Amino acid sequence: MLDIRVAIFEDNKLVRDAMQAILNGTPGYRFTGGAADGNRWEMDIRRSEPDVVLMDIEMPGLNGIELTKNICNSFPEVKVLIQTVFNDGERIFLALCAGASGYILKSDPPHRYLEAIKEVYNGGAPFNTTVAKKMLSFFSNKNVILVSPQSNDYRLSEREKELLQLIVEGYDYKTIATKSFISYETVRTHVKHIYKKLHVASRSEVVMKARQQGLL
Repeated sequence: MLDIRVAIFEDNKLVRDAMQAILNGTPGYRFTGGAADGNRWEMDIRRSEPDVVLMDIEMPGLNGIELTKNICNSFPEVKVLIQTVFNDGERIFLALCAGASGYILKSDPPHRYLEAIKEVYNGGAPFNTTVAKKMLSFFSNKNVILVSPQSNDYRLSEREKELLQLIVEGYDYKTIATKSFISYETVRTHVKHIYKKLHVASRSEVVMKARQQGLL
């Protein structure tokens, strides 16, 4: 199996060096490049050829949200995982709108970083539980409408409804697998079916559609 190639945009050198050590010291992962700012982001991406980018929000020059939008537009095959100390709803919303595939906090332990990177690489959308709750609160308070409010029968199975509930509550795939007494791969398969039935492409869309259309 090929290593997951990871690049990091982070202005704190200690954080970059620590993540480089963790990635290169863990089988299945490889650090391919790091940058302290986004001044030469396109060249940095072409040189490092990452599968996943760990993106800090607050950096000199272009911030992480602007960089995420640029990378997702120019390199759609690259997944962006936001990592920051911030957990306010507006930043989360803006990051998702920019094309981010997931959002974790710098306070998360190293193993959670590795799990999130793998989940994003495999097409998932990891969120720190606190982040997920903040996001839902922001959407509710701002009355954001991302989908039409009419209700439809999406023919979700009972198991898919159970997993959808856990997704909305902000749990990652590994935790969902544990709570549901099924394997991680089985969770991924169910989630793909849920995405297809709901006609959505991201976790944020799943959450909003489920809440707005009363699917739970």
